[in-house]
Amino acid sequence: MTDSTEPALTPAATRPAPPATSIPRLIVVLACAGFGSTFALRSVEPLVGVLARDLASDAHTVALLSTAFALPYAFIQPVLGPIGDALGKERVMSTCLAVLAVALTLCCVAPDIGSLFGLRMLAGAAAGGCIPLSLALLGDRVPMESRQVAIGRFLVAVILGQLSGSTFAGLIEAAIGWRGVFAVTAAVAAFACAATVFGFDRSGRAAARRPAFGEAVTRYRTILRNPRARVLFSAVFIEAIAIFGVFPHLAPLIEARGEGGPREAGLVLAGFAVGGLAYSALVGLLVRLLGLPRMLIGGGLICGASLTVVGLAGTWQVDCAALTAMGLGFYMLHNTYQTQVTEVAPTARASAVALHAFSFFCGQALGVAVIGQALIRFGQFGALAGCAVTILALGIGTAIALRQKPAPVAFPG
Repeated sequence: MTDSTEPALTPAATRPAPPATSIPRLIVVLACAGFGSTFALRSVEPLVGVLARDLASDAHTVALLSTAFALPYAFIQPVLGPIGDALGKERVMSTCLAVLAVALTLCCVAPDIGSLFGLRMLAGAAAGGCIPLSLALLGDRVPMESRQVAIGRFLVAVILGQLSGSTFAGLIEAAIGWRGVFAVTAAVAAFACAATVFGFDRSGRAAARRPAFGEAVTRYRTILRNPRARVLFSAVFIEAIAIFGVFPHLAPLIEARGEGGPREAGLVLAGFAVGGLAYSALVGLLVRLLGLPRMLIGGGLICGASLTVVGLAGTWQVDCAALTAMGLGFYMLHNTYQTQVTEVAPTARASAVALHAFSFFCGQALGVAVIGQALIRFGQFGALAGCAVTILALGIGTAIALRQKPAPVAFPG
């Protein structure tokens, strides 16, 4: 979950805040947008086996539909930031949700796997304008003393989108088919689009201007010269490969064991989101008790143990419990990285978080192919044991690398 570039290099605190009464309305509208985009993201993963059979393709190829969504999502980040600043974040978000709804509608009638890949790429690029721009708007409009709570409430909607998308797709595919599932995701995206069109308070919005891509590139280069920033961007890239690379392969693995189909896969994937909700409820306590180093080491340990359990190929119920624990461990890692990223460049915070999003979703896109090949070469236990070792080493390594106080990036002028 990430940000887009800010309008200028001035601190957010210098921008006028809107009336307090507009903040709850803003959170509700952004929650609708975040829910709609993540509902579409996770809904395809329980359907991999069904899509492979219906479209005459193999499961490893169909699993790359997640890559087809995540890669455009990543590469659109550095572009949407300046566009959102120039044309207005609200306008760009509404447009992105409209394109997402159209792309998902066309997925319902995709005649073959090639067409579905192309439409998923379009959907991924469009979805990339939802969560990052939502976080940027919260940064623009919510005072600092209230911002952490506001973002926390927004992220609950994002996690619920992940939870309901995977669960819903798995549970009702037998009744309405995979084309019906895409139709429902399109309807949810259309509702989210309508919420932004009619829900945003556009009073006092600045006039549109030409996107300042040159200034954005300068900010990105300056941030990347910071060693701490490079550690954080590398961390979320590796984290995404080790954690999310296995998700699209879970449905075929469960089917191959004779444990069930889309329904069981959807419930297993839903466990990850339940773990995320548990983290949201416990985050204050965890931060007070653990602090940054122990939070990262603990997250790495929990994720590593969970991946090892999934690698042992037990029942789908055991997999569900393991993914619930992994959701908790993942957010212990990821939200710590997110918090650190926001302090890398306080006067260009959104630019730093845009690069964070780019790195994270590039890792998600690459991870599907990497884990797919590892499953073929080393089997389920070998592939996931490798992921377990990687995520544990990442937690320990970043706990050591991030111990020092951050040195904020200084921009020229």
